[in-house]
Amino acid sequence: MSRIDSLPPLRDVIRKHELSAKKSLGQNFLLDLNLTSRIARAAGPLAGVSVVEVGPGPGGLTRALLAEGANVIAIERDARCIEALKEVAEAYPGKLRVVEGDALEFDPRGMIAGPARIVANLPYNISTALLVNWLSETWPPWFDRLVLMFQREVAERIVAAPGSKTYGRLSVLAQWRTEPKILFDVNPSAFVPPPKVTSSIVQFVPRAEPLACELKTLERVTEAAFGQRRKMLRQSLKQLGVEAGALLEKAGIEPTLRAEDVPVEGFVRLANEYRAGQTSP
Repeated sequence: MSRIDSLPPLRDVIRKHELSAKKSLGQNFLLDLNLTSRIARAAGPLAGVSVVEVGPGPGGLTRALLAEGANVIAIERDARCIEALKEVAEAYPGKLRVVEGDALEFDPRGMIAGPARIVANLPYNISTALLVNWLSETWPPWFDRLVLMFQREVAERIVAAPGSKTYGRLSVLAQWRTEPKILFDVNPSAFVPPPKVTSSIVQFVPRAEPLACELKTLERVTEAAFGQRRKMLRQSLKQLGVEAGALLEKAGIEPTLRAEDVPVEGFVRLANEYRAGQTSP
């Protein structure tokens, strides 16, 4: 394993601070510094960029981001990791700020200057919730890119195309506001402890002008459609409390289609027509 700085090897850091990974926190520590460097490089040129990292653990990816010139805001919920991260901060004066807290509740925007990016090996148990939070930001968002690690299964759902069995609500939301792309996979052996599944690095580039739609309405429509994905839309959309056939006709969508067959722009039309019907006298 190569060294990217003068800090001790990560295994020594874990041993010193007794950082056994906690399943309750969705932790799987990434120790391969060649791999963390590859992830940092995948996030693009980082000199002068504020990078928000969630769940840094002992700091493997943190060190790679710093070595690429980033200013890092590391949000860590596990108090055991804070001391280890402080040692990284001492090695990179003024470049790393460590925040002890819950990333689902913390807003980093007050700490950011200049261009911002989110790069993280996300805790598996909150990865989808975090992504939805970031996709729910006022648009255009405060970040110019997301480079995130998910379980391969989740990554495939994010990038799935209409007609695929993995295409669903997360696909629609992610592809409505961003252009997501799987960059590469990460073998379980790269982690301590090794998870039972392969992981994937996914890049999200925000769309400058997503199709006009109200987020909450789009979420409501996709929830109804994919909640009964085996049914035709004329049946599943009855949950919305409207005449589904008329709604589908206004949106230009065949009532016999299933949710997995409707492209993102079709769901946007459905959401807009549904909202118009709810707000009209």
